Amino acid sequence: MNAPASSARTAAAPVPPQPAGQRGSTAAAAGAQPLLETRELTIRFGGHVAVNAMSCAFRPGELTCIVGPNGAGKTTYFNLISGQLPPTAGQILLDGEDLTRLPVSQKTRRGIGRAFQLTSLFPQLSVLENVRLAVQARQQRGIDLFSMWTSHRDVRAQALAILERVALAGKQHLTVASLPHGDQRKLEVGILLALQPRVFMFDEPTAGMSVDEVPVILDLIREIRQDRSKTVLLVEHKMDVVRSLADRIIVLHNGTLVADGDPAEVIASPVVQQAYLGMAEEEGNHG
Repeated sequence: MNAPASSARTAAAPVPPQPAGQRGSTAAAAGAQPLLETRELTIRFGGHVAVNAMSCAFRPGELTCIVGPNGAGKTTYFNLISGQLPPTAGQILLDGEDLTRLPVSQKTRRGIGRAFQLTSLFPQLSVLENVRLAVQARQQRGIDLFSMWTSHRDVRAQALAILERVALAGKQHLTVASLPHGDQRKLEVGILLALQPRVFMFDEPTAGMSVDEVPVILDLIREIRQDRSKTVLLVEHKMDVVRSLADRIIVLHNGTLVADGDPAEVIASPVVQQAYLGMAEEEGNHG
């Protein structure tokens, strides 16, 4: 979901996007060729333009946070990239290959991986079986779900290792339906890890999680970020999370890119704070 309505401010004019040379990325990412690009990416629903000519390049070794008010088009932009929605116009390129019209399954095989904002799991299967299926999908193995474990120890071992990473190894035999919401979010991230994508897409990964559970997810995202061959995109409205993770921030408003750059510069902009992050007025009241 997008940011709460209380953070949606529209009183100020948009901030022009910064040129590429000013974008906030790591030194490694700055000199790299884009791994993922969207060119003039657009989707219309009747007369409403939900995403308007979005042109962005995302480089390996870079974590980009996508922020904006409620209804800004953040999740719709994710849906276009991952294949849940077909664009009206524009292109999606992965390492120079045009993936625009490919279905979700083909984009996943090419290396675009998304953890959904609302859990998308097999609720009646066990935690371990959910991750095992993801490992099998990546390896393109045609293994029957209920075949003997002993025949597929390597797949099971990989699944168990992933459950250790997301702090769910002790719940491997529980059905997903029996898990609390926070554990289901951790399992989503585990499934994404099992797919080993080149582009990791997280849509509010800590939504609905308790304070104690959040560090597990944030540490995993930091770990992924250390792999300079990967690109991470994160839709997030919690500014403490954005500050702690982002190499770069892009801001959407009414489906349009209005700011793009170094996190400190974007967050510090009074126009962005007032219009898109809902921070200026709050900070003034406390100051």
